[in-house]
Amino acid sequence: MSAIDSDEELVQTVARGDAEALETLFERHHRGLYRFFRRAVRPADAAEDLVQEVFLRVWKYARAFSPDGSFRGWLYRIARNAASDRLRDSSRFAPSASAEPLETSDESQPVAGDLAAALSRLSAADREILVLARLQGLSAAELAAALECSTGAARVRVHRALARLRALYLETTEGNRHAMRRVE
Repeated sequence: MSAIDSDEELVQTVARGDAEALETLFERHHRGLYRFFRRAVRPADAAEDLVQEVFLRVWKYARAFSPDGSFRGWLYRIARNAASDRLRDSSRFAPSASAEPLETSDESQPVAGDLAAALSRLSAADREILVLARLQGLSAAELAAALECSTGAARVRVHRALARLRALYLETTEGNRHAMRRVE
């Protein structure tokens, strides 16, 4: 196995029982999965457990991966399912507006603070879509695989989530401007 094996080739090797290939996939993707779970799930320490759960499922279900598919899309579908299963098992892991905030450039800047406030008011489903599309960098095809929908539907979901975020951001900034006028 060489360092240039694609993820799709590696998961096929995992399907044949190669633990080294799984380790390579883990090294490539565990940080991104961890960031995804930290942004979408509470408590924060659940993120580490969920990353491990995802790779156990990759090991178990590698034979189900379609060689024509996107590995990242398949991986994030497993991640979403693992989070949903954990949520069903315990309300402590419910995605919510109180999940770790999405990073912004500098919380001391008004724009960043307003954006963080708008993000915190966004629904868990919309936040998840934006995390996958914008922060995790999934392509439309990968996002469609993760969401189990068509590429067009994935694009529409991102567009709608961005529109809702934009509306919440405008509400937040208008509310902050109004509060600032009352203070002056």
